[in-house]
Amino acid sequence: MYLALSIAATGLRHQQFRIDTIAHNVANVNSVAHKASRLDFKDALYTTGLTPGPPRTPDPEGNQQKGHGVMVAGIGRDFRNGSFEPTNRPMDFALQGEGFFSLSDFNGNLVYTRNGSFHLSVEDDGNYIVNGEGLYVLDEDGERIMTPDGMTTMNVGSDGTLQFRIGDNIVGEARLGIFTFRNLYGLESVGGANYFHDPAAGERLPADRAQVFQGVLEMSNVNLAEEMTRLIRTQRAFQLASRALTTADDMEGIANNMRR
Repeated sequence: MYLALSIAATGLRHQQFRIDTIAHNVANVNSVAHKASRLDFKDALYTTGLTPGPPRTPDPEGNQQKGHGVMVAGIGRDFRNGSFEPTNRPMDFALQGEGFFSLSDFNGNLVYTRNGSFHLSVEDDGNYIVNGEGLYVLDEDGERIMTPDGMTTMNVGSDGTLQFRIGDNIVGEARLGIFTFRNLYGLESVGGANYFHDPAAGERLPADRAQVFQGVLEMSNVNLAEEMTRLIRTQRAFQLASRALTTADDMEGIANNMRR
């Protein structure tokens, strides 16, 4: 009976993790560039029974396999594009297709994001393009993008080429550093729609097929209908694990109260 209690407990605990994941998605339904998460499960360790039984399976020894419940296999992310929302801000950019903007902090630590809500930071040594957290936007060579003094307008091409203008005159150019990875699911989320290049993501590659749009932002790709459906399924699984736990407890109580 103790094994039955333990198995049911793993179901309760891990279904709670799934509910937490769904709640996180729903809370970020309006967050810029948020990617929906999905919790995946796998079977816990199986052991072979010690007493040989009749060969009811292809296993020649016929021993019954005993499971030990479930465990988390990992948290996957849906990297499909979200919908575009016009903002008419010249420093708001959105990516169509696979790719991430590259950013760095003051110490040069790199992160990647699809949140293209950028701003101008006026500093002692020049004017830099930064995101809402103050991280520097990098060009294709990994250098901070500096804008010319007195810039009045900034335009971007679909390939990420920035043109800085004073009036009608082009006074400088730069190209946004936009990259992708061999295994997007290996990226490590560090919050704020930012990702760290974990070795599991594989080699970093130029995102040549990505297109940049100006004056729009990519919104969350969370689908509320899917999340509500997933929540209902999770609640039913939670109820089933709870019933199994109660049944195992009742059976153990009966065994403990048996009299000769």
